[in-house]
Amino acid sequence: MTTIDRDHDIILLGASGFVGRYTARHLARSAPDGVRIAIAGRSTARLDDVRRELGVDWPTIEVDTSDVTAVARVAASTSVIATTVGPYLRYGTGVAAACASAGTSYADLSGESIFVARSIERNHAVAETTGAKIVHSCGFDSIPSDLGLGLAHAVAGGVPIVAATLKVRSLRGGISGGTIDSLRQQLKEAKSDASARRLLANPYALTPGPSVRLPGHAGSGWGKVRGAWQAPFVMGSYNQQIVQRSNYLTGWSYGQLMQYREVVATGRGPAAFARAGAIALGTAGLVGALAFPPTRAVLDRVLPSPGSGPSADAIEHGRFALDVDVYPVEGQPERTRITAPYDPGYGGTGVMLAESALSLALDDLPDRGGVLTPMVAMGEHLADRLRSHGFTLDVAPLPYPRS
Repeated sequence: MTTIDRDHDIILLGASGFVGRYTARHLARSAPDGVRIAIAGRSTARLDDVRRELGVDWPTIEVDTSDVTAVARVAASTSVIATTVGPYLRYGTGVAAACASAGTSYADLSGESIFVARSIERNHAVAETTGAKIVHSCGFDSIPSDLGLGLAHAVAGGVPIVAATLKVRSLRGGISGGTIDSLRQQLKEAKSDASARRLLANPYALTPGPSVRLPGHAGSGWGKVRGAWQAPFVMGSYNQQIVQRSNYLTGWSYGQLMQYREVVATGRGPAAFARAGAIALGTAGLVGALAFPPTRAVLDRVLPSPGSGPSADAIEHGRFALDVDVYPVEGQPERTRITAPYDPGYGGTGVMLAESALSLALDDLPDRGGVLTPMVAMGEHLADRLRSHGFTLDVAPLPYPRS
């Protein structure tokens, strides 16, 4: 593990972008005195605008993520890089690799299976040697899923899990151009690469695979469960991959037969049925349309572009509430209730990425390098940080049997 002195504690890459500004704003408000923060991006002028807006005197670093030498120099100058520059399949590969080589911890907002799988292949062994913690998916994808299950598993006594389900209870907020572009880039890659197509649908895409033969995936989430309707959650398949990587990295502590899924709970009655159907059809329709060049060209004219996002009012009034229900092989089922008074994709994600960077830089974390997950790298340290900023991450017993 590297022990050389660094010029900075945290470098925020992409600070002048839409999500980057929310992350920088939270760091300016919440970082303890003395934490050495710098901001980086392609334009010094835009970075200076961020400094003036926030009233900070952080150093600025102009860097192009395609410049391998420059990225390596930046990575070697700091203890942590947090990056909002996506799609990561296009702009994150060199940054993560430079951090792994330099022994620099790294956090991003990726929800891209192909990128993370390639990062594991390229960076995990290197980061294990240097001590770098390479932590993907430090935003709404996939901190609620990963911490929600991990915290409940600990309270349940750490015994193997039969099944776990994340239920979206409420979700208010906009969709970003960056999220759409990440999905677009993955579908383009999958179209020309059969192995990439298989990876997108594989719950164990980010692990070597369990050593026992598993039953099929727990299902899409569409249907009626205990009298209530539910639909599949759009990011459920990716979040499942992160959760299973946490499982693998902890020696399959959740159990090699654990079935995990994510759903949107829409309620009871005909209106709930209609909402669940609309969500299921809309999700499938968007993915299908983006995968087909003629319809993708039409959608590109109306969907948010990279670097754009919803109105300030929509973000200001955002919030989310999720439950992660965990059913161990023996003992009391547990529920982690996760809520936050933030838009999930911007305000909330900015807080989660900023606190991940601060945790990686300042907390007394397990001495383990590699391509890790939020739960494995930071766990309860990160949960405590989020609780101090308005998040609820409470675990309590479930009073009813598994549905």
